[in-house]
Amino acid sequence: MTQQVEIAVRVLPNGQGLELPRYQTSDSAGMDLMAAIEERVQLKPGERALIPTGLAIGLPSGYEAQIRPRSGLAFKKGVTVVNSPGTIDADYRGEIGIVLINHGDTLVDIGRGDRIAQMIIAPVVQGIWRSVDDLDDTVRGAGGFGHTG
Repeated sequence: MTQQVEIAVRVLPNGQGLELPRYQTSDSAGMDLMAAIEERVQLKPGERALIPTGLAIGLPSGYEAQIRPRSGLAFKKGVTVVNSPGTIDADYRGEIGIVLINHGDTLVDIGRGDRIAQMIIAPVVQGIWRSVDDLDDTVRGAGGFGHTG
């Protein structure tokens, strides 16, 4: 069974008239976010842009929202989220903005209401550092990049 958590959402003026993020299927992990822009944005190959969503959220303490690329947009057009996965902390109350980049070789046109990224709600575990002189031994040890083949 899927766990649920209530999230407060404020639709900003530029987000009026757009659908709220929603799960496309009953087992979807991510909700699609839409571009809350008035004028179309054209991304040239290699270009990036901050696209507003028109949404501000109030996550409960102990949760984060992860911003990830939409696989269809990445595959079909080469557009992805630059800082993927992006993190929205529980204490952030500003507008959610998505930094997109065009890794493709043609111009990509983004319009109002286009689905541009997906948002995953996830629990947060905070680490507590404990300084030690030695770490426990493992089979891998200090083997780094490419160590396992």
